[in-house]
Amino acid sequence: MTGKLDGKRIAILATDGVEQVELTEPRDAVTREGARTEIVSLSDGEIQAMNGDIEPAEKFTVDKVAKEVSAADYDALIMPGGTVNADRLRMDPDVRGFVQDVFRAGKPVGVICHGPWTLVEADLVRGRTLTSYPSLRTDIRNAGGTVVDEEVVTDNGLVSSRNPGDLPAFCAKIVEEFAEGEHRVHDEGATV
Repeated sequence: MTGKLDGKRIAILATDGVEQVELTEPRDAVTREGARTEIVSLSDGEIQAMNGDIEPAEKFTVDKVAKEVSAADYDALIMPGGTVNADRLRMDPDVRGFVQDVFRAGKPVGVICHGPWTLVEADLVRGRTLTSYPSLRTDIRNAGGTVVDEEVVTDNGLVSSRNPGDLPAFCAKIVEEFAEGEHRVHDEGATV
């Protein structure tokens, strides 16, 4: 362990339907570097992770509820995918408010696969370049973002990847960006 993230607190925003590998691999990557993670969700208890959106995987204990947290509680945010996970999260006003707070504070964010749906719903992709699972790309463009089809994309502290196949590059890049810390607040038309 090199300790690049010693002392950092990182939120993982997830609920039922989260793609397990998109939660566990980034979590493990940042904890290996000394960070402490907490799962932030819609309600207390456990969340049911999935494999490939259809096969139940493990359950994970929720550490905090979105309505009880703020950007000040964390140094960075990880937003895994999973179609159902992302759809549920984007519809919750407390989740959107938390994510907007994180962006407003200039905290680094890692988002993968369907995770950007919450960013679209929170009006946080306007003027940004990112990637995602192919089915979200029209939504990102319509929300004012620029979409590229690359393994990992970084835009002023926002790290994005397309799918679980990109996890090695995604995990390496979030460690790097999270170690850098806060970035310039992006205000190119984003309403936060």
